[in-house]
Amino acid sequence: MRLKEKLQGIVPEECLNGLSNRFHVIGDIALLALPQEARPFKTVIADAVLSSGRSIRVVLNKTAKLQGDRRVADFELLAGSGGTVTTHREFGFSYRLDVSAVFWSSRLSYERMRVASLAQAGEEVIIPFSGVGPFAIPLAARGAHVLAVEKSREACLYLAENARMNRVADRIAIINGDAFSADKLLSRDFDRAVIPAPYGADGILESMLPLVKSGGSLHFYTFKKRHQIETLKKSYEDLGLVVRFCRRCGNVAPAVSRWVFDLVKT
Repeated sequence: MRLKEKLQGIVPEECLNGLSNRFHVIGDIALLALPQEARPFKTVIADAVLSSGRSIRVVLNKTAKLQGDRRVADFELLAGSGGTVTTHREFGFSYRLDVSAVFWSSRLSYERMRVASLAQAGEEVIIPFSGVGPFAIPLAARGAHVLAVEKSREACLYLAENARMNRVADRIAIINGDAFSADKLLSRDFDRAVIPAPYGADGILESMLPLVKSGGSLHFYTFKKRHQIETLKKSYEDLGLVVRFCRRCGNVAPAVSRWVFDLVKT
């Protein structure tokens, strides 16, 4: 039974209209973003989520949007117990993380496996904004040698743990630092760059370019409106890049979507 159906007759219809049937699940933790009019009924809504049959242990409600360099939101506990650390499983890999301390998005799960499938064993890959390892670990499992760059110390610690847990620690090196400074710190040429840029961080593409060898690949994720895409493609060509592939990876706000561009450096 869907969430809104379970709440029929319990929560007023006008509140249900603004409530989504979907909720984000990371491991055994459900994350809600309740509209203001539904918050007086947050306890009964959380109980309905907890009893949804999806092995959910904790229900949290987002009280503030993603903030700061770590891209972490504020949450309030609505139901359940046991803390905010969980283990999320995706395509056979396991990721331990604290949802209150590090960033995680399940929306790019398909992309993580798509990009990994393109890599060859022995490739040198750099990943800025690597987080707790959702791109790094599948790539390392394919036999690539990954350099993960992440500013959040908490995310780096979880990435190291996840690399060990997934038995790829020998193929992942971690730099706890600012991705925008990587081109000044490194002299290596990489075969591939995977760039899941945060909102407003499009400048990272040009920072990564000097680190990718001629003929190398870049997978660049950015937030744009559809009408901006053709102009964006032209700007990438002006940087000496060939656009091999482009697709929308889901909406994030009204008329704004995350897009991926597969690029080749000429």
